[in-house]
Amino acid sequence: MWSIFKLAIFAGICISVGGIVYLSVGGVAGAVLFAFGLLTVVSYQLKLYTGTAGFITKKEFGQLFFILLGNIVGCLASALAIKYANPNIVDAADAIVEKRLASGALRCGVLGIGCGFVMTTAVRFAREGKYLPLLFGVPLFILCGFTHCIADAFYYCAASLEVLSANAGSIAIIYLATVLGNLAGCNLYRLFIKKA
Repeated sequence: MWSIFKLAIFAGICISVGGIVYLSVGGVAGAVLFAFGLLTVVSYQLKLYTGTAGFITKKEFGQLFFILLGNIVGCLASALAIKYANPNIVDAADAIVEKRLASGALRCGVLGIGCGFVMTTAVRFAREGKYLPLLFGVPLFILCGFTHCIADAFYYCAASLEVLSANAGSIAIIYLATVLGNLAGCNLYRLFIKKA
């Protein structure tokens, strides 16, 4: 389990790099450059919650908790480092957190379904050596406003203590809804395709 946890921490760091560029640049350019994070995860065969949830068997289901936890640890470490090195990032993170709070748990959960579907589809293609869907899939989910639980873990960790402490309960509920939405979206194909 430790080897999985280590790969999950590194995956969280890689996604955080995508989050950093998105907070720094924003817009279409930031969304496109964010794809570097997922390309890195797939290339190094790391353990990312949304890259694993759609392929896991019932027997392996318990691993998802450790993968999610490792991803969050990687995001937290990255967020603490970038907040120290570039404090200007905090304002952009606060804006995303405020947007999540305004949307609420139900909407973030539904948006999470869309992200999960896109991520599983993109990773499936990448496992077949077709990387173009990764390059399109990441900007697609960002520009659609779909919520990604690991990217959001980074944004929450990068936000100001004032915003986090004032909204801790709401953030926890919204985050759980996003995690569950991603899980549902990652497995959406199973409702329509027996073997994929």
